[in-house]
Amino acid sequence: MDLYVIRRRGAWANEQELEAAGAKSARVGQEMADRLRWIRTYAVTEPDGRIGSVCIYEASDPEAIREHGRRVGAPSEDFQVVRGTVVKNPDPQAGAETV
Repeated sequence: MDLYVIRRRGAWANEQELEAAGAKSARVGQEMADRLRWIRTYAVTEPDGRIGSVCIYEASDPEAIREHGRRVGAPSEDFQVVRGTVVKNPDPQAGAETV
């Protein structure tokens, strides 16, 4: 399986829509476990105030990424295969001070 970065721009209007999409994504991901695995998602505020995301997935092929997106109802055409990792530090914890 390859590692993919998926950019979903302005897909959700609010936190409730994002949470519902996350729950559905997890369910569909379990159904597709032989072809796809959700690693993590970073939710971002778009310039227009909507919520977008940057998601990390492992997938057997690009079609698994597209199928998952179709089944979840989340745009999944803006993705790339990860070439490698440059900085290897854990994500900071929310609310924790960073230096």
